[in-house]
Amino acid sequence: MRVAIAGAGAVGRSIASELLENGHEVLLIDKAPTAISVERVPQAEWLLADACEITSLDEAALQRCNVVIAATGDDKVNLVVSLLAKTEYGVPRVVARVNNPKNEWLFNEAWGVDVAVSTPRLMSALVEEAVSVGDLVRLLRFSHGDANLVELTLPPEAALVGTRVGDVEWPEDTTLVTIIRGTRVLTPNKDDVLEAGDELLFVAAQAREEQLEQLLSVQRQDAAG
Repeated sequence: MRVAIAGAGAVGRSIASELLENGHEVLLIDKAPTAISVERVPQAEWLLADACEITSLDEAALQRCNVVIAATGDDKVNLVVSLLAKTEYGVPRVVARVNNPKNEWLFNEAWGVDVAVSTPRLMSALVEEAVSVGDLVRLLRFSHGDANLVELTLPPEAALVGTRVGDVEWPEDTTLVTIIRGTRVLTPNKDDVLEAGDELLFVAAQAREEQLEQLLSVQRQDAAG
């Protein structure tokens, strides 16, 4: 997979290193000469250019990229890069960094963003996830289809403890994608039995989140009594 990253700061370089370790091709783009640190990520391609300009993106051959990541520290730049990547070059997957949570509402399909990653929101979500059991925590927002990646840790008193995944009537527009059980990451199948303490990750339409939380918070009769 070929990935272009706009923004070669600490965030961009960290993402690039991770992707390279996983066997992907990576191009880092930055307009600041001081940001071009080839020795820090030598396996990557580097381009000194303004990612907001068509001529620069032509030089980067953005049409060959499977993914573009707008990872600069400027939300305006990230929005422009996302829009150009999607509308001018038809990049299948555009991921954008949100620096200011107040701007998060802009990072949607209209601006070419498939996935918006807000560090403050993600950090607060991880804090909530660490201290809350039985509460739904929103981890990530996908602009297409108004869907979110959400997590809920199944409390011991939940009625679904001991239930087969295939026997649960999940809400519409909701998919259980992963069960994290201790140190294990499970791909759910219909015969898996839900256990207390399971971290359940769903992709769910925002309109279904409340219904999903209610389903998972229903208590066993013996626990409720």
